[in-house]
Amino acid sequence: MSTESSIWYFENVDLFNILCPHKLAGLSENHVMNRFKKNEFIYFPNDIPHHVYMIAEGRIKVGSYTNEGKEIVKAILGPGEIFGELALTGEEKRNDFAQALDNDTIVCPMSLNEMKQMMAHNKPLSFKLMKLIGLRLRKVERRLESLVFKDARTRVVEFLKDEAEEKGKKVGYETMIPNHLTHKDIASLTGTSRQTVTTILNDLRDKNIINFDRRKILIRDLEKIA
Repeated sequence: MSTESSIWYFENVDLFNILCPHKLAGLSENHVMNRFKKNEFIYFPNDIPHHVYMIAEGRIKVGSYTNEGKEIVKAILGPGEIFGELALTGEEKRNDFAQALDNDTIVCPMSLNEMKQMMAHNKPLSFKLMKLIGLRLRKVERRLESLVFKDARTRVVEFLKDEAEEKGKKVGYETMIPNHLTHKDIASLTGTSRQTVTTILNDLRDKNIINFDRRKILIRDLEKIA
């Protein structure tokens, strides 16, 4: 991928909009985009972390395994989002895996040294990254608590509320969530089945609480969703 394309991806990603253009141009020639096929792994648990990653195209699943080998999905991320960021907190070995969910997934790796240099010279970036890490950790904690104590409908509804808070855009009284997740993805994130997710979403739509298609979910009134 060309240097110009690499710069375009960085300039159009929300997290990196606060970077100075001259710093970006200076770093761009060292960046090489990596391509992955569907189901290929970017890293595994116990790998030594050397990079933080940004998604240029496609989707990435981040998760871990229990002692019994059961997969726990922690996040499904799309273009413009970063992963592997716990390496910045001193993580010596990866606790999670990262796996491509789509063919021709494009990921930009950034070395820890590059990221630390950026953070040292750009306090807003440093603050935003630390805030992102904290929010994601709290989100995982809430999800684990929800799996233990709450029923399937509550888990799906709370997932929609979290997505609305994190990614939603107000459209009058309604909230529009850009959606790159399938019903199967939502099921993985909420510890339910695809059929259960479909039933709950259809019920919410029949009650005119939400509407959805493959590209977006529209919540009519956040206060009424339950």
